[in-house]
Amino acid sequence: MKNIFSAILLILIFSACSNKEPVSVDNSQDLKPSYDTTAIDSFSAGATSEAVIMKIKMSSQKYQDSIKEALKLKAEEKRIAEELEKENKKKQEEEKKKANEEKQNKAPESSEVKQN
Repeated sequence: MKNIFSAILLILIFSACSNKEPVSVDNSQDLKPSYDTTAIDSFSAGATSEAVIMKIKMSSQKYQDSIKEALKLKAEEKRIAEELEKENKKKQEEEKKKANEEKQNKAPESSEVKQN
């Protein structure tokens, strides 16, 4: 009985181990990235030149908006400077008028004093 039991056990173990089919694992697909990892030299055909990059940058909406904003800022500064110049000229003219009036007022007074 022991022999039969051990024989059945050995047959089951042997059949269980021999029935397994080897699983082929294809690791080459797992290792391939979904994007191009080839390094591009700056002088190679696929490289982007600085001129092209600058054209792309200049054509972007953000860059165009920043240029418009800079132009508006310059125009505003120029307008403020012109207004300040006009105000300064007006103040200088008023000061000259006041100085002339004071001179005219002092001139008759000094002539009256001399006559007395």
